[in-house]
Amino acid sequence: MFFQQIFEEKLAQYAYLIGCQASGEAIIIDPMRDVDRYKDLALENNLNLVAAAETHIHADYLSGLRELAEEGLKVYASDEGDKDWKYEWAKGSDYNYQLLKDGDEFSIGNIKFTAVYSPGHTPEHVSYLVTDGAATDEPMGILSGDFVFVGDVGRPDLLESAAGQKGVMKSSAKVMYKSLQKFKEMPEYLQLWPGHGAGSACGKALGAVPESTVGYEQRFNESIKAAISEQEFVDFILDGQPEPPLYFARMKRDNKKGPKVLGEMPNPEHMSIEKMLGEVRLSQSVIVDTRKQTDFMSGHIQGALLSPLNKQFNTVVGSFVEEEEGIYLIIDADKIDEAVVDLIRIGLDNVKGYATPEQLDEFRKKGGELFKTETIDFKKAEEYLSAGEANLLDVRKKSEFDEGHIPGAINIAHTRLLDRIDEVPKDKPVMVSCRSGARSAVASALLEREEFVVKYVDDLIEDWLRNKKH
Repeated sequence: MFFQQIFEEKLAQYAYLIGCQASGEAIIIDPMRDVDRYKDLALENNLNLVAAAETHIHADYLSGLRELAEEGLKVYASDEGDKDWKYEWAKGSDYNYQLLKDGDEFSIGNIKFTAVYSPGHTPEHVSYLVTDGAATDEPMGILSGDFVFVGDVGRPDLLESAAGQKGVMKSSAKVMYKSLQKFKEMPEYLQLWPGHGAGSACGKALGAVPESTVGYEQRFNESIKAAISEQEFVDFILDGQPEPPLYFARMKRDNKKGPKVLGEMPNPEHMSIEKMLGEVRLSQSVIVDTRKQTDFMSGHIQGALLSPLNKQFNTVVGSFVEEEEGIYLIIDADKIDEAVVDLIRIGLDNVKGYATPEQLDEFRKKGGELFKTETIDFKKAEEYLSAGEANLLDVRKKSEFDEGHIPGAINIAHTRLLDRIDEVPKDKPVMVSCRSGARSAVASALLEREEFVVKYVDDLIEDWLRNKKH
């Protein structure tokens, strides 16, 4: 049996390429939308990708399942859960598909996959037991998706906190509790292959170790250990869950109804700053500047968003840019392909053009106007706040805010700011802070785009809080 875990760092996502070397066939589990890399990897290992399967309707990225179905592969997905969470794009279509119930099986060559209904994170979630039929009739491991992670379980609040389905958070947590009772009865020797690792927003305490065993998680996973009683588990698992990125609701919708078939990747035009400004003025578009926050604050195009091309790029752009908006990038030329892939993974396909930081410098030298953002520290912020000359917005997660904050601060997590921007007062300048200055930098740019007068707090809040205690 061929087995390879494929890690996507920015979304902390695992896909799995599993192949039968006897038949030369392979399947991809939980693929992202840019599917060519899976086909290429299969071919590199003398395998032909013939099928794809998914554990659940994802919230953090666009699935590649429909993309592969469009290319003629057979696709497998859940038919469990209630009527509101079905694969609407597949059901009744002409695609080669099979929808699975608990206990249903399918095979790729000698390898057997058995669907295990494991709801809680989502109503339709299934995991897959994997059996290498060439060697045994007993499963060797479980592809657990977002059911059980290394060190955590899938958060059960997303239908409410991300998808807007009111009043289901606690009931989903209770469903997860019941699913975990079945998990506790699984053989300890089973290997456990999760859908995400540390850094994913699909849980609150995911481990960085890429795989585990069922027995290890039964013993040491804190969320599973909390499942002593239903109420204790519900209280534990719902406490401290981070605010989900704003784009999660869109991913849920699109993965259920059917992601747009991508086909070819977007090919943004390399253009001058002057042409970019002209096109932005004439269209519903936004400039996303990927430079360092210090460079951005010292000079940027007025109204541009900031999102450095790091691990948070998908989260920030996905939370700040509307799906119908055209996107123009300020970015190093050798990074444009990386950014385009990141954007199409969250359904932002309308990438129109780009210019480089060097072009921006030339634009400034020729007399082009760039906008500067005032940068302050926490001492100055406190002075402004005490004098009543500015409001303070803390864009950390609520759980961080509750552990310690500057009195008088308003708290809105940066991933929800666009949706809650009307809650930010406009009567005074707004000072924007976080833990270290990274999240407040991107939030400052968003607020400036919305015509707030902004003072960016570039400082470490732990130092300020520590000094206040002495």
